[in-house]
Amino acid sequence: MSDSTMTDEVIAFDDEFLSQLEGQMSVERIASEAPPIIEIENMGCVYGKKRALEGVTLDIPRDRITAFIGPSGCGKSTALRCLNRMNDDIPSFKMDGRITIEGQDIHGRQVNLTALRRAVGMVFQQPNPFPMSIYDNIALAVKEQRGRVARAELDTIVEGSLEQASLWTEVKDSLKDSAFSLSGGQQQRLCIARALAVTPGVIMLDEPCASLDPISTAKIEELLLALSAEYTIIIVTHNLAQAHRISDQVAFFLMGKLVEVGETRAVFESPRYEETGNYITGRFG
Repeated sequence: MSDSTMTDEVIAFDDEFLSQLEGQMSVERIASEAPPIIEIENMGCVYGKKRALEGVTLDIPRDRITAFIGPSGCGKSTALRCLNRMNDDIPSFKMDGRITIEGQDIHGRQVNLTALRRAVGMVFQQPNPFPMSIYDNIALAVKEQRGRVARAELDTIVEGSLEQASLWTEVKDSLKDSAFSLSGGQQQRLCIARALAVTPGVIMLDEPCASLDPISTAKIEELLLALSAEYTIIIVTHNLAQAHRISDQVAFFLMGKLVEVGETRAVFESPRYEETGNYITGRFG
């Protein structure tokens, strides 16, 4: 789609777009057969007078796991939050460059932010279930998206989302219990289920295992690998072993710049740049 077309006719991120996005998500994991789902072109970001990112150009392949890695303060979380415009809520924040999803500019004049953030769901470092029952955590997200939903259909959506998040068998007999009764790892999977319930095309996770024990971390990783057959997943992680285990593509950020991006095994085994090699071998970070 040309720039002039985008200026004259901006397509909003509405329910039709969400359906289109979901329908175009191929279960084939062959990057060469499909264009990237997200394209970032020369993105730069500032918080007031502080520059956080500069000149970032990056393609995110569909139905793959892309890991953003780099030391603290390198800009990887800022980059992640730009993809569904979460940084817009910060008064001092400004971004230049262009981000498109399925060829549509996410800063188009008629973009519906709520719909965009459903299409590009977010899971945070600390589990943040709502202060209500396990069932209502899922049901509320669906109702906010669709309005009134028949109870039978809602039951089906809740069960399906919890199954996708590998949580159903653990909570099916306690759906009325508070979400806070769950362990930290279960709460994080509930948050993933809540994101899945509104049928996103992309799931973003910012250090989702940082506060979890190794067993819970392994369950989240196994879950993400399974979900990547149907969803595009982007994860920010400081855990290099985790990035190596589960990602298909890795993007290394350093001091506000994207230093290197490529297939995970290639980047870890044969990095093109000295800075990348120094980071993944633990010489700094």
